Amino acid sequence: MEKLDLSRQEEASLEDDEFEEMLQNFPKERNWVSGFLYFCQGFWVADLSIRSQVSFSQNFLARDNDLVLASCPKSGTTWLKALAYSIVNRSRFALSNANNPLLKLNPHDLVPYVDMDLYSRYQPIYFENIPEPRLLCTHTPFESLPPSFKSSNCKIVYICRNPMDTFVSLWHFVSKFESETELAPIQECFDKFCRGVHVFGPFWDHILGYWKASLETPHKVLFIKYEDVKNDVVFYIKHIAEFLGFPFSEEEERQGLIKEIAEVCSFEKMKNLKVNIDGKHHSGKPNKNLFRKGEVGDWKNYFTPSMIERMEKLIHDKFKNSNLVFNFSP
Repeated sequence: MEKLDLSRQEEASLEDDEFEEMLQNFPKERNWVSGFLYFCQGFWVADLSIRSQVSFSQNFLARDNDLVLASCPKSGTTWLKALAYSIVNRSRFALSNANNPLLKLNPHDLVPYVDMDLYSRYQPIYFENIPEPRLLCTHTPFESLPPSFKSSNCKIVYICRNPMDTFVSLWHFVSKFESETELAPIQECFDKFCRGVHVFGPFWDHILGYWKASLETPHKVLFIKYEDVKNDVVFYIKHIAEFLGFPFSEEEERQGLIKEIAEVCSFEKMKNLKVNIDGKHHSGKPNKNLFRKGEVGDWKNYFTPSMIERMEKLIHDKFKNSNLVFNFSP
């Protein structure tokens, strides 16, 4: 037994050496709070996630019936996971049942990240055992997804949020993961964000990649906006359900099931669940860090006139030929 363990240690050491050598070829910058970001495969990856990201890109095989949720970080991912999980599993778990997993677990425990959770060196690779259709999630830009995502018949729902609110939410999030009391300098983080130096950035490439894919292959990629879903969640629950192949029957609509899903998955409802008040993320950080305000337009409480001017120019320059318009107010 000891010999076997030693062999594994030597193998792991060799892999670590090779991995460290590979890292030397990637451009890197300081992350917002601590550690480094590496520019790998066309986007910025945090140092703690890069091994998982490379393994995912090399090994993951999407299936024809996979249902994939995609987003740039802090764009409504947790909410989309809750909505999609409720839609897909509504025949298995009654929303009002106390044993409904959504009422006992955080949405991130129910819908795993294929690029961060499934290939973590500290966790088993368990995606093969996920019941079909597999409901998965990714932050990886569309152009950098493994080829099987594009060659298979899997479906992708991408949620986009206006860049100003995305920045403020991300700033709070990364600060909380480092410290419960201190925020990273906002101007320094804002400069990095505007240069595209943030996890899974640049944000404009991320958004435009999925936007263009949704226009070219609308049967495969559904592009929705966080602000639109906030404005008419019932419509979008129905829209997402139809796209994923789980349409609501007339009887379900008459019974008010869509509105019930909207209520169960609402920001306030999820934020006040016991698991999200005192439970912990698999990283060891509190689940409550995943919930702050969930508002549209909160950026107005943080942006200075110079920040607004810089961001407006950046958005104009990057998105001017896309016909994509953002909503910055409720």
